[in-house]
Amino acid sequence: MKMDDENEIISPLVARISFHKVLEALEKIAESDVDYRSDYAKALLRHTSPFPELRDGISDLSQLEKHKDLIKNLLADLFPTALQKNEIKAAAIPFFNFTFNRTERFEDILANAGDDFGMAIRNFEQHEFYVFCCCLVLNGYYGQHFDFSRPLFYDIPDQDGIMKHYRILYNADFLEIIPTEKAIAITPEDITLLMNNFDDLELWKQKFPPESWVVKGFGIISLFDATSEIAISNLKTNLLLANSSHHDKAAIKERFEDIFRSIYRIPDLHIGFTEINMEDNMFKIAPFKPLKSYILSGCDEMSCNEVFCHETLQTMLDEKKSYIISDVEAYLENNAVDKDFAEHLLSQNIKSCILAPIIKNEKLLGFFEVVSARPRELNSINAVKLDYVLPFLTDTIDRNYSELQNEIDAIIQNEYTAIHHSVYWKFKEEALKHIVSPDKENLAYKEIVFKEVYPLYGQIDIKGSSTARNESIEKDLIRQIEKLLSVFRFIHKQEKLPLIEQHIYELENMESELKNSLKADTESIVQSYIANEIHPVLQHFDTTNDEVHEKIKAYFDTLDSKVKMVYESRKDFDDTLSMINKQMAEVLDKKQSEAQAFFPHYYERFKTDGVEHNLYIGASISPNQNYSPLYLSNLRLWQLQAMCEMENEYYRIRPTLPYDLDVTSLILVFSSPISIRFRMDEKRFDVDGTYNARYEVVKKRIDKAYIKGTTQRITEKGKITIVYSHRQEEIEYKRYIQYLQHNNMLDNKIESFEVEDLQGVTGLKALRVGILYSNNLNSTEMMSYENLLKEISNK
Repeated sequence: MKMDDENEIISPLVARISFHKVLEALEKIAESDVDYRSDYAKALLRHTSPFPELRDGISDLSQLEKHKDLIKNLLADLFPTALQKNEIKAAAIPFFNFTFNRTERFEDILANAGDDFGMAIRNFEQHEFYVFCCCLVLNGYYGQHFDFSRPLFYDIPDQDGIMKHYRILYNADFLEIIPTEKAIAITPEDITLLMNNFDDLELWKQKFPPESWVVKGFGIISLFDATSEIAISNLKTNLLLANSSHHDKAAIKERFEDIFRSIYRIPDLHIGFTEINMEDNMFKIAPFKPLKSYILSGCDEMSCNEVFCHETLQTMLDEKKSYIISDVEAYLENNAVDKDFAEHLLSQNIKSCILAPIIKNEKLLGFFEVVSARPRELNSINAVKLDYVLPFLTDTIDRNYSELQNEIDAIIQNEYTAIHHSVYWKFKEEALKHIVSPDKENLAYKEIVFKEVYPLYGQIDIKGSSTARNESIEKDLIRQIEKLLSVFRFIHKQEKLPLIEQHIYELENMESELKNSLKADTESIVQSYIANEIHPVLQHFDTTNDEVHEKIKAYFDTLDSKVKMVYESRKDFDDTLSMINKQMAEVLDKKQSEAQAFFPHYYERFKTDGVEHNLYIGASISPNQNYSPLYLSNLRLWQLQAMCEMENEYYRIRPTLPYDLDVTSLILVFSSPISIRFRMDEKRFDVDGTYNARYEVVKKRIDKAYIKGTTQRITEKGKITIVYSHRQEEIEYKRYIQYLQHNNMLDNKIESFEVEDLQGVTGLKALRVGILYSNNLNSTEMMSYENLLKEISNK
């Protein structure tokens, strides 16, 4: 194709612009009996006869420019003068980005697009172009009927930069397909082969070599403005993308606005969304992105009555129709009751807007906002355009709320309930019985029991947390009393009142008691005294003079805004406890998701002053899989490794903690199978039966136990303590310890000792081994599942 000197493309077609079919039609008209038609045709033929290239074919673009006026006259019947300003039409060769003899409207569209705009069919790659050209030959020369007319579009910006979309329609009545000496005869077998191999470009090039056919003549291209339809289609696509966490929310919002600018043809248009909670009568920022709120710009929520006057709000809520302000400045002048809202819009440079209600299943979810910086751009007439897109927006927003609810349910399931996914199948099975039962109202809910499961228990405990908590309370109370004494002594210099002296005396006594010891009720007594007696006195003297006022103000500024007390050491302690628990739990949860792949087992964890976890494994947990004792051994080794990783995580974050605390680690080994039952009243699993209760007794008491015959606790910072009952358990865990020592996770020294007798439990023993800390511990590399099984089987 030599029609476009700037863009050489490979094609099976050589294009020759020719008007031979038009000239042949004119020759027939010239021979007709209708004088005015005949004379017109003869005159055109006379003017074209000196230029045989118009009949034989033109490949040099300059020839088209040379004969521009003559070509316009030749094509006058196909391009009526009366339709020049309405139709978007030109002569062209199908699929080639080249046009000539364009209508006035077409010329204006290209002029507005700018000098640097280059026309190109959207998403029309070289492969598809080549195959479409071949299909043109198959249909035009070989009489086939391949339907390759997928929608084709030109995307052309207007003078305001708004992208407009034009559907392309071709007319090939004035084209002729002619083979060259390079052409290969196509057999019926070739046609069948090509029909089934659209993607094989080399095959198409083999059957239709480049420039092996001539397309002679011209086609007619007509463009149809499909901007609104394409914008709506693009909106659907972007609404789907908006739900994906893998896409840039800001970029999606920008695309949304570009789409609505195309629909409304307003270059400065913006969109937003505001949630409404009808129960609380509140406007709120939606908990999903990417749309902002123009109703609430600057705050997260506000009472509906603070935004609109009562009459306006009731109209919006009762009628559930779009609220349209075409000129905000005029609205401000004529609606004094909504003055605040109008001024709020103007402060955001909003001069016209549409607030469209989003309603799903008779429930008002919020208002979709379309705003412009120019008055009267948005009005009751073009608001109708929203009717075409609101159903898609409504479904998407409703889906966002549904997915949000699913996330909330997942968090509740994960953080607040005991129904782990490994046992969910049994709850589902029982629930389905009630759903499908014809007598479900009288069918009792059966308790969920898993028999013959093996328990594993572990904990990382924050050592001396009670003492540390009391120390932090004591520091804060003493610090606050010192601040109060300073204030009261200053006031006493100004006002020699006995009441002030009394409070100074009482505060000094409290300070002395706090420094001696902190009793169980001391905190509540001191807080009550300060809140009910001291603070009211300070508020009374706050207006005495400027110096007293500044002193009192400085005191209150040091207090926590919520509890109205000094909350510094306690905050450090609480933050530290929270950070430790959060990091430990995250490590354990992540490791657990990997461990479930070995064999499904029940898992639960608790955050207290540290993190505890229970594991139960057995055939009844997953009856559709083949259970082996090997999986219990594997889980025990995994648990020991996970505890090492949790300790290492604590070692990593310890320098960043605001309060210095130590942790201790403990694992309880129990080799006898037990049964667990879901307690309907407590909504959690618990051991079932009297014998199994021994396991729970040990769990609750073991972390405070001492080494037999000593006053030393069985747990110690920097070490893992493993409590067991039988010799076989000791042998098993020593193998695990040796393996982790080999992997530089545990120290070489192993301590063995007996545990003091607990109430109703005797004969417990323990192993204790130090942990090797490393910031670069990568257990995934050190220990694969295959390594675990190999270690177990080889020992």
